[in-house]
Amino acid sequence: MLTLKYITENPADVIKRLAKKHFDASLLVEQVVALDKQRKNAQNEAEILQAEMNVLSKQIGQLFAQGKLPEANTAKEKTVDLKEQIKVFTDKQSKTEQELTELLLSVPNLPHESVPEGRHAEDNVVERTGGSIPALSKDALPHWDIARKYDLIDFELGVKISGAGFPVYKGKGARLQRALINFFLDNAREAGYLEIQPPYVVNAASGYGTGQLPDKEGQMYHATIDDLYLIPTAEVPVTNIFRDVILEQKDLPLKNTAYSACFRREAGSYGKEVRGLNRLHQFDKVEIVRIDTPEHSYQSLTEMVEYVEMLVNKLELPYRILRLCGGDMSFTSALTFDFEVFSAAQQRWLEVSSVSNFESYQANRLKCRYRAADKKTQLCHTLNGSALALPRIVAALLENNQTPEGIKIPKALAEYCGFNIID
Repeated sequence: MLTLKYITENPADVIKRLAKKHFDASLLVEQVVALDKQRKNAQNEAEILQAEMNVLSKQIGQLFAQGKLPEANTAKEKTVDLKEQIKVFTDKQSKTEQELTELLLSVPNLPHESVPEGRHAEDNVVERTGGSIPALSKDALPHWDIARKYDLIDFELGVKISGAGFPVYKGKGARLQRALINFFLDNAREAGYLEIQPPYVVNAASGYGTGQLPDKEGQMYHATIDDLYLIPTAEVPVTNIFRDVILEQKDLPLKNTAYSACFRREAGSYGKEVRGLNRLHQFDKVEIVRIDTPEHSYQSLTEMVEYVEMLVNKLELPYRILRLCGGDMSFTSALTFDFEVFSAAQQRWLEVSSVSNFESYQANRLKCRYRAADKKTQLCHTLNGSALALPRIVAALLENNQTPEGIKIPKALAEYCGFNIID
């Protein structure tokens, strides 16, 4: 979340910048400023009364030592009254702080100055493109028909076991999944990322730390008895490793990677746009996460974008990189680049990765700080990216590489699969 200090000292800037996300923050900012004044007033009154009671407490000891019992008892009665008054103000301060926190959690992150104007996905800016879109024959199949033809994925069996959005991968389909996971993890390790194997469920504090709660509560699977949430991405547990931690500046940036299954309710999703692997409730993904200093975080973002681009190039997929406009950005992001690959049989672009810098927004929630050279602690910047999400990568690989002989596997991936064609 944004720091209270920044909002109260720069209210006009917060309102202006959040307008680029098409979020009207004027009322929220006004409420935050007013509550902060109430908090400070209550704290000040409590401190004045506490100082008065401290002085009185010393006098009581002296009065008893001098044998002035009536005066001492009168002073003791006064301390009782002071304690009650202090409690009134500390309770008011506590209540106001709680209200402030709830308000701060509802304020989105400020967009970076380079975020383009726009309301919808159509307004995103294409940064660059790569690869060649294949020319398929007229009888080319979409991936869900390819999966059925070669017995790779059973969507109907997934419905029987769990429901729509939970496919069952079989034979070479399952091996392709495992190959992609290992391919992504090996590349991440070679790029200097430390591999993490995280839990697949997190507590509410972890959800709040990375911003899934309260913003996306309805999109997460919630095990209510234990009050645990199935993770929507490995970003959540991996970033929360650094919750309530003070790091050393010399150790930054920290680079972690993790494979996990991901779970998303995707409420309201239906129609041809979500057919097959296009949108699932459970899917596999390899994530990269960085913790960095404010001065270096945008260099890290550039490096992460280039890294994901390298992966897509190795898979020989046509792609484009989008700089998201203000209206299409997430609640927590300051700047996001999306990767899309072209699905030749469907004739559409499919998002396969988002790479984002959250600046200090998550770190403030997490209390993730670093100790600078001057020994002062500052909030870190956090970044993350999909590297990569599997379902739409698999969809594009199956569709774009179909031939009369079968589905050809890209050279870089074939050694992981143990086969170079699906036939």
